[in-house]
Formats: sequence, C-alpha cells, structure tokens
Amino acid sequence: MRPFPPAVFPDLVDALLRSAFDTGAEADLVRELRADRDIATEITFQEFGELLGYAALSWMRAPDGWLCLAPLAVAPKAQGRGIGSKVLQLTLKWAAERDLTIVVLGDPAYYEPRGFSRARASALHAPYPNDHLMLAGPGGNVPEARLVYPLALEPR
Repeated sequence: MRPFPPAVFPDLVDALLRSAFDTGAEADLVRELRADRDIATEITFQEFGELLGYAALSWMRAPDGWLCLAPLAVAPKAQGRGIGSKVLQLTLKWAAERDLTIVVLGDPAYYEPRGFSRARASALHAPYPNDHLMLAGPGGNVPEARLVYPLALEPR
C-alpha cells in the first residue's frame, strides 16, 4: 500500500482551484483523488500566509510507480509572476528525488520548456489525445506503455 499524505489545507486548495478555473471541476477532482487515496503529494506555494500556487501528483494505476500531474493552478491575481513555474519545479524535484516518472496532459508550449517532453511520450498509449501528452522523469528513453489513470482522471 502506498503512503497517503494528509490533505494540504483542503479548504484553501478548494478555494484556489475554484478561483483559478472556470468551473469547480478541478476542485471536485482533487476531492475525489483524496477520497480514493490516489494522491501521492500536494505541492503548494504560499506568500505571506496566502496560498497562491498548487499542484497534485497522483499515482497512475499503470505503469506501476508513475505519477500524473493534475491539476496545476495559480491564483488569478498572482498569475504571470512565475509561480506556476516554481510549483512545477518543486513538483519535478519531489519526483526526481524518488526516481519517479510524471505524465502530464497540457499545453506543450508551457510544459516542454519546464522539463516535460512530448517526444518521450510518443510511444505511450493513453485514453487522451497524445498531441498534448508529455513525460518527465529519469532517463531519456521513449517508453512504450499503456497509461491507466486514477479513476478520477479516467475519461467518462
């Protein structure tokens, strides 16, 4: 059984996610990931006691030991200050210290300059479009694997 981290300021995270996105879907997602005990860690960025940035890393069901990054959020009033990049770098460092691979589905223009690779994800088989699928982690290989997301992240 994987260790389950305690929820990081659940009410503050919920409020940040609801302000950073158009709907409450991301806040609901994090609640569901927590309830399913799929979150490996939650990374936060605070300034003067205010939560401004957040990322969740959840365990993939396959391949074993892989993580997915979702969501990554920055408070609207703090966007454009590099906080998302800081949170992402902390997230990558956390995974690297544990020799773990991270999958993300997102904007390549944002994630590729920050350590993720579409090329490394090119042989992955996912339930989502591969043109926005990226990989970060140990090695430079192009793994061939079938991705099975946590239930909360599976397409419905």
